[in-house]
Amino acid sequence: MRRALDAPDVRRDTSTAVDHGTFRRVLGHFCTGVAVITAFDGARPVGFACQSFAALSLDPPLVLFCPAKTSGTWPAIRRAGRFAVNLLAHDQRDVSSLFGRSGADRFTATSWRPSPGGAPLLDGALAWVDCTVHAVHDGGDHHIVVGGVDHLAAGAGERPLLFYRGGYTVTEPPAAPAPAQAHFLTWADPGEWY
Repeated sequence: MRRALDAPDVRRDTSTAVDHGTFRRVLGHFCTGVAVITAFDGARPVGFACQSFAALSLDPPLVLFCPAKTSGTWPAIRRAGRFAVNLLAHDQRDVSSLFGRSGADRFTATSWRPSPGGAPLLDGALAWVDCTVHAVHDGGDHHIVVGGVDHLAAGAGERPLLFYRGGYTVTEPPAAPAPAQAHFLTWADPGEWY
């Protein structure tokens, strides 16, 4: 009998390969925040817009993001060994667009300051997380980068910039401050999702 935590032996049936367009369209129904991953490579600041960012672990504190293997910015971030995650606020669509374009002079058009670890923190971001590269794993046409969290803080903003079905969207302003999510990333019972 297989224990619940054992990974099943899964082999992909390539005869039923998923069409790329269908994959993007269906998974576009999952709303994500927008982050800008930044670093200082020793000579200049570098960064790119990223939707694939998530909290991973409380103990130890870890986050992850997934750059494309074709990214021109990721190799500089990897060499730096440190990075910051800038979570964009609802009014930062222009920042997301700037950091989503290749070849743009991103940092002369954006005000920023260095994080405790030296990575650029973008002014106006909803929150930031300062990290050290902890591990890099293969993820198909992307890398899965795990970062150890060294410092983090939230700004004064309340509303995130979101990406949904191929476009930007935002939440409604809160009527009252939302209660703190004391159990974020934790749950009382292993079968419970919170």
